[in-house]
This record gives sequence, C-alpha cells and structure tokens, in this order.
Amino acid sequence: MSQADFGRLELELAEVEMPGLISCRTEFGPSQPFKGARITGSLHMTIQTAVLIETLTALGAEVRWCSCNIFSTQDHAAAAIARDSAAVFAWKGETLQEYWWCTERALDWGPGIVLTIIRDGLKGDPKKYHKMKERLVGVSEETTTGVKRLYQMQANGTLLFPAINVNDSVTKSKFDNLYGCRHSLPDGLMRATDVMIAGKVAVICGYGDVGKGCAAAMKQAGARVIVTEIDPICALQALMEGLQVLTLEDVVSEADIFCTTTGNKDIIMVDHMRKMKNNAIVCNIGHFDNEIDMHGLETFPGVKRITIKPQTDRWVFPDTKSGVIVLAEGRLMNLGCATGHPSFVMSCSFTNQVIAQLELWNERSSGKYEKKVYVLPKHLDEKVAALHLGKLGAKLTKLTKDQSDYISIPVEGPYKPAHYRY
Repeated sequence: MSQADFGRLELELAEVEMPGLISCRTEFGPSQPFKGARITGSLHMTIQTAVLIETLTALGAEVRWCSCNIFSTQDHAAAAIARDSAAVFAWKGETLQEYWWCTERALDWGPGIVLTIIRDGLKGDPKKYHKMKERLVGVSEETTTGVKRLYQMQANGTLLFPAINVNDSVTKSKFDNLYGCRHSLPDGLMRATDVMIAGKVAVICGYGDVGKGCAAAMKQAGARVIVTEIDPICALQALMEGLQVLTLEDVVSEADIFCTTTGNKDIIMVDHMRKMKNNAIVCNIGHFDNEIDMHGLETFPGVKRITIKPQTDRWVFPDTKSGVIVLAEGRLMNLGCATGHPSFVMSCSFTNQVIAQLELWNERSSGKYEKKVYVLPKHLDEKVAALHLGKLGAKLTKLTKDQSDYISIPVEGPYKPAHYRY
C-alpha cells in the first residue's frame, strides 16, 4: 500500500491518454447507470486497468478485481485502486495457488452462495460455479482465446449467460492486438535483456493481428524477420510485407529471438530449445502459458535455471553447456517484463468493455440477450474510434448528401458493413 501515491500519479498521467474512458465518465457518469451493479473483473491489474475500474465506479458500479496473470500486476496500480476505489486481489509474482485464492476473493460478494461454493471446493463439486448463474447478468470478454472458449460453450450448450465478444470489435482487435503488441514486444525485450534487435534474426510464430504487430516492430527495429504460419492467407500477407515464411524446424538453430503469438499450445518445445543458439531469447506474447513447453524445459534431466532478474531466466542444458533465455516463464512477456500495452490503445479496448457492460446491465430484464455470444454493433465501434481522434489532432471528412445517396451509406455512418474486415 506504500506505493499507492505513486500509482495515483501514474493513473493521472494515463487518464490524459485514455480519452474514450474519460468520455464515458462525462457522458454516463451523471446518470449513474451502474447503480446497483456488482462487477467482478479478471484482467491484468495495470495502470490502464485502474482507469477502467475507476470508470466503472464513476458510473455507479461496485467493483472487485483480480489479475488474470501471475506476473502482470503493477503493484502501485493495485495499491492506488485498493486504497481509493475498489477491492483488489492481485500482486506481481503470485503463485498459482495465490492466483486462485485471489480469483475466489474477487468473486466473493459476501455471505451466501459464493462463500458456499468456495467452501465446497471444485473437487467436491466440479460444477460449483454453476450455482452463481442465476445472479449473473452476463460477461464481456476481450481475449482471443477467451472468446473462442465462449463460442465453444455456445455451440455445445454449456454457456450459462449472455456474453459480449469485445475482442472482435475492430477498435479492439485491430488496435490493441496489433498496435499494442507493436509497442510492447520491443519494450519487454529491451527491459528484460537490453538486447540490440537490429541485425538479429527474429522468428514470429503466427501472423494474425498480434503476429503482424510483432513482426512490424522487429522489422522496424532492424531485425531480419521470419514468420511461421499454418494459414495460407496469413502466410501470403507476410510474404507481401517482405517477410520470409518458413517452419520453425528450418530456422531453429539460426535465429536469435523467438516470439510465439499463435493462441495455440505446444509451439516451441524443449527439443526446439535444445537446438537453439546459445542465449537465444524465447518469449510468448500470445496465449496464456502453454505456447512454450515450460514443463518440458523445467523437467529436462540436468537442466540448470539461472535467474538473471525476475522474469528473465537462462536455462542451461547439461549436454551442450549452452542455454536459452526465457522471458516471464513463458507467460505474456510484455506484461511480465514490461508494463503491457500503452494507455492510448488500451483506451480503445476498455471503452468497448464499458459499453458492453452497460449494454448487458441495461438490458438485463428485457430479454434482448439470450445465452449466446454477441458482438457490439458497427455504430458503437465507430463511436469508440471517433472518441480517440481528437487526441491525435484528426479531422474527419464529411460525406455530402449526394455522396451518401450515391454509395448508400448514411452521412453519420455506419460506414462499413458488418462483414468488412479492415
């Protein structure tokens, strides 16, 4: 808690860079639309998330929060929120046991059902969280993998409440995923290792929105970039950007930096790492903690772990006496080794979160939302973008009525059909 004043100073800086969230406070704050709402959040407890939390409370919500990653919490941000705004259960460097404790505390809104299900334990009752469904209005999800899981649950009939897919809002996936990673991958690399990127060979595993941002960052920093892909369309996009597309096996012994961005598991295995150059850097900015085979590495006979500093480890193999540098134990390196995405791009993502939560709460009794996954409509996506233009000094050209009629697009938008891919 001694870091709360520092956290508050950084919060105030971030607010200036987050015009979307501040606009939400201005537009919705006076009417207190979240009055009576209890919102539990599980998301990286950063300065940017702190601005989101205080936007929710400014609109009348009561909030409890935990982090979704054991390394991503910024303790000064957590301290400022815990002191001033909401209950926070997060700190940097949690154990997995502590992570689950924090998650259950964030779900604990007092005596009654939640305390009971926590006390029961998952082993005794694998469906204990089902008991919460009657009081849940819905969920808004902003991660690619989280959204994939929601659609799987919808398809097999196990989704227990309405869900809004924030990830596929254009102002999230095409900004946070792409431009956020373009900023925070080199930030994490340099904070962790001080490596000079120029001249190195960097392998980006995956060329979706995250991979595109990472490849652009490495290319702009002077690296020679190689992409691995399963998708022929993404592979062709990479080639058209002047990047090589090869398999990991083709380049594993030649590259200097490896970064996984796929959203899948088992991308870089221990056998790959054994073949890498001495002090090759291995990191993940994609999915959770299983894109890199940390279990295989940790249990490899005779391997030696040397912790250089928190979240920067050199793993030395006994037979070659050479090692690899693994960042953030295979978890998200931009949050483990740096501070994640910058405030401005997170304002885009988090403004979508606020709008999604407002929609779920305001329509909780209308029957508008069934137990399905929904995407915010195009006009709201465009509104989120518009809220951020002034900060960057942009001025939009306006359609004339004649032009509007000619292309059958309203003067005030939306300007693209729902299927447009940007």
